[in-house]
Amino acid sequence: MAFLLLIGSSQNSKAQVSGKKTRFLFMLDCSGSMWGEINKGGRQKIVVAKSILTQLLDSLQNLPNVELALRVYGTAPKNKQDCKDTHLEVGFYDNNAGEIKDKVARLQPSGTTPIAYSLTQAADDFPLTQGRNIVILLTDGIEECKGDPCAVSKALQARGIILRPFIIGLGMNEDYSKYFSCVGKYFNAANENDLQSILATVVTQALNNTTLQVNLNDINGKPTETNVNMTFYDAKNKNIINNYYHTLNEEGRPDTIRIDPLIKYNIQVHTTPPLFKNNIDIKSAQHNIVNFDAPQGDLELDVAGTDYYNLKCLVKKNGQSEIIHVQDFNTTHRYIVGNYDLEILTLPRIQINKVAVEQSKTAKIEVPQAGKLEITYSRDVIGSLYIMRNNKQEWVVEINGYSGARKELFTLQPGSYKVVYRPKDSHNTIETKMADFKIQSGAFTNITLE
Repeated sequence: MAFLLLIGSSQNSKAQVSGKKTRFLFMLDCSGSMWGEINKGGRQKIVVAKSILTQLLDSLQNLPNVELALRVYGTAPKNKQDCKDTHLEVGFYDNNAGEIKDKVARLQPSGTTPIAYSLTQAADDFPLTQGRNIVILLTDGIEECKGDPCAVSKALQARGIILRPFIIGLGMNEDYSKYFSCVGKYFNAANENDLQSILATVVTQALNNTTLQVNLNDINGKPTETNVNMTFYDAKNKNIINNYYHTLNEEGRPDTIRIDPLIKYNIQVHTTPPLFKNNIDIKSAQHNIVNFDAPQGDLELDVAGTDYYNLKCLVKKNGQSEIIHVQDFNTTHRYIVGNYDLEILTLPRIQINKVAVEQSKTAKIEVPQAGKLEITYSRDVIGSLYIMRNNKQEWVVEINGYSGARKELFTLQPGSYKVVYRPKDSHNTIETKMADFKIQSGAFTNITLE
């Protein structure tokens, strides 16, 4: 069997340059099987683990904003099968690398392997202050206490304790990669040198600055689109990590941000409609580029005259029912290139389908100037207004029918209308009355209902 590493970070993690603490909790397996050779003719696994851990402590102890701690499991006698045998040997405090090395040097493997329980206990080892909380678990085998490391890992990820585990096995059978795939990303080291190299890579990912560039590409595949907010989510627990308003730098290229490589991201670009990319892997200590197809054009809505106050338009993708935006008139808004259906909230409503928004162009829609209708009531009535289109009567709006007010005012689009009503206190359907009238742009029309 071999030993593995599990590494993750807290949900509040930011780039190392932010000045927040990076905390490494080393969790060392001291089960009896650690006395076995790391490979045929190689050193004992516990000896290798102690040696590499000591070297790593030497390299980490003087780094700024780095704190260290040690948790151990498996020190009880094997015949006791103690599945709660895990202890925080050295907690987080300054200049404790020497104490950790002394503890490691005296360890003698003997017990079992309670990985799931140890991970659960490790969640409480970290201070409550914000920081990048890194767990490194060294073990030579799988769970032996009927625990479920996958379930524990997912629960800790949901809490933000472990976000992106790394599993490094030394000489492990490839079948172990399937076992640990639900816990994190698996690496296999064939020998001691491989282990040192992989471990150095993992630690580098925890400490080094990593950059990201988000390209919002136009219709020609060039990253010219900008000035839109981007929300970064943790792909595991769906928590919001940060928002960045997309910017082009002085050279006209998408600006670079520093980002934590230990997290797998979901990114939402708040265009209209929004764009999404999920489960984005970030390569540590590199400049990463994420591309979105985000060609955009403008939709300008205008209304003639001054008859309307706060007129709005419902915007949908062509042929779809979901409203993606409610745009005010006398404004211009950007949309992803495509065809849109508009429902303008005039009386009556105006439906315009398949309005084309093109790259870097402005589609203009103008609503005709409205007219005014004043209804004078001589008595209480119930009724509705209808517009006549193609010899069909289409409902527009109900009328209030007096109710203490002698007059009612409507703002209507030009066209031929009909009012249908009857006295409110009447019990005879035959007393229904009708009146036709026209509305002209900018004109005032008055009708009296008796």
